[in-house]
Amino acid sequence: MEMKLELVPLPVADVDRAKAFYVEKVGFHADHDVTPGNGMRVVQLTPPGSACSIVIGTGLGELSTVPPGSIKGLHLVVADVRQARQMLLDRGVAVSEVDEYPRGIKCAYFSDPDGNSWELQEISPDA
Repeated sequence: MEMKLELVPLPVADVDRAKAFYVEKVGFHADHDVTPGNGMRVVQLTPPGSACSIVIGTGLGELSTVPPGSIKGLHLVVADVRQARQMLLDRGVAVSEVDEYPRGIKCAYFSDPDGNSWELQEISPDA
């Protein structure tokens, strides 16, 4: 049986601020921003080239009980971590220096305005 991870909920304190960060600074695509009613707002954002998206919003049931900034270590796999890091720096995102690990793995780290953390990861084809 095939299973695909397609949507990861991300708790944020301010939906507009988070949407602006992910779209304008990180480069995610804004797929949906809908308000179906009853205080619910659903914003789906997708990293370029990814089949998996994140969802932020209000009135999202269980997600609304998760503290903003509590998601840690989400990975964005990139072809060139230094290039991705520089793109984020150029857009005003604070990104760590690149860490290099055995077998050609390189990583850099950043967080959104709420403290949800991300890792840019480059894996050598030979790894």
